[in-house]
Amino acid sequence: MTNFDIVIIGSGMGGLVCADILGREGYTICVLEKNKQIGGCLQTYVRDKVIFDSGVHYLGGLAEGQNLYQVFKYLGIIDKLKLQKLEEDVFDKIIMENDDKEYVFAQGYENFIQHLLKDFPAEEKGLRKYCDKIKEVCSKFPLYNLRTGGDIKEKTSVLEIDTRAFIESITIDKKLQSVLAGNNMLYVLQSDKTPFYVHAMILNSFIESSWKCIDGGSVIGKLMARNIRAQGGVIHRNAEVTKIIVEDGKVNAVELKDGSHVYGKNFISNMHPVRTLELTDTSLIKNAYKHRIKSLENSIGGFVVNIVFKKESFKYIKHNYYYHKEGHVWTLVNYTEANWPLCYALFFSASSRSGEYAESMTILTYMKYEEVKQWEDTVNTVSEEAERGEDYEAFKKHKAELLIDLVEEKFPGLKNCIKSYYTATPLSYRDYIGNDDGSMYGIVKDYRNPLKTFISPRTKLPNLYLTGQNLNLHGILGAAMSGLVTCTAFLGNEDIIKKIRNA
Repeated sequence: MTNFDIVIIGSGMGGLVCADILGREGYTICVLEKNKQIGGCLQTYVRDKVIFDSGVHYLGGLAEGQNLYQVFKYLGIIDKLKLQKLEEDVFDKIIMENDDKEYVFAQGYENFIQHLLKDFPAEEKGLRKYCDKIKEVCSKFPLYNLRTGGDIKEKTSVLEIDTRAFIESITIDKKLQSVLAGNNMLYVLQSDKTPFYVHAMILNSFIESSWKCIDGGSVIGKLMARNIRAQGGVIHRNAEVTKIIVEDGKVNAVELKDGSHVYGKNFISNMHPVRTLELTDTSLIKNAYKHRIKSLENSIGGFVVNIVFKKESFKYIKHNYYYHKEGHVWTLVNYTEANWPLCYALFFSASSRSGEYAESMTILTYMKYEEVKQWEDTVNTVSEEAERGEDYEAFKKHKAELLIDLVEEKFPGLKNCIKSYYTATPLSYRDYIGNDDGSMYGIVKDYRNPLKTFISPRTKLPNLYLTGQNLNLHGILGAAMSGLVTCTAFLGNEDIIKKIRNA
């Protein structure tokens, strides 16, 4: 019977970062993944011989010396990634209903300001104040800057800033307000909730530098998996944990779906904290804590249309688009059946096979779990394939056509370029990523009670830790940072941060 130093439940970004880093520190590692493919949101899939990303449509902070670059450099993977830098003068374009202009977000802060001044020449003071505030807020998070020391007091001064209130305070120009909030699908903006630090940390990383992975982001997970195995670690796929077994006040083992047990000295769960607590049978974790975690709101889910283009029919675009309907930028999640979809994001996949023309495009919009709840008793993954039925297929087709029609308004001729398309709903996210309600970004942050949504990597069980996007911030950068939080908690010091900073 193998007794691992650390058993990691789930191979999302947070779990893999923990496994790779702690393996380097000399611990024996076992990673358990319920699906056939590792990586959580790093997963890719192929349709019509074209690769699609499930989550990593672009990355920020990957220029030399920046935070994600340093993490990847320390892990020895930065030089092995095939990266394409988005256009310096535009990484995102914000487009709106009833407005023919395309508003530009450029890389580099001065560049960012200068491009927006072309459309808002009277707003220099407000734009500089906005950018200065983003940088100031980001500076308050030591780990984000790979800095040791610092405590919660440093952050507290900026945790309670409301995104909407701040943006409205720097300009009375409604159009500029809509533009600055325009790519908010990156973090699911809710006007009465979203803290400015979430907006700031995510936008900052893309203003610093924006990149796509050529041929998909799954290579990030594969390279870390190679590292983990090279350090003597093991990764078991199709290994779903159904129970976390506690004996004498500590976790002793986990039980898998096939009834077998995996034993360890320490355990790190990359699952949603609610799911982790549901599987852990112990009186040491109080019901009050379980109820508090369960009461936290999850972000809305997504509906995706992945389009395969006819050969050489649609020019490749080296930036992303974010669209919203007029007057709805602050309330995009509050759609009705009649006005859906209120927004979309467009991402073009970077392929090593073609430069001038796009092979594919992803359209992403919001979708509430209630819309697909009637099919929630079905599971559909590569390893567990079940038909959800004709009603579900008809539902997806109807929604896809509504979404494509809306995109066609801004991109006339798009439909003629489509060879085939494939869809994903919150149920797809649930089955592949593991959030019970198909949430895109996990637990919603709330500026009115910020500490309520910060979840400690430690639990009441001394050898059970948490990691992943629900702890701090979502996305590849956020989940990687959560992995670092968990590693420092486990190791009891911040030496690892120094090693990454100096890599």
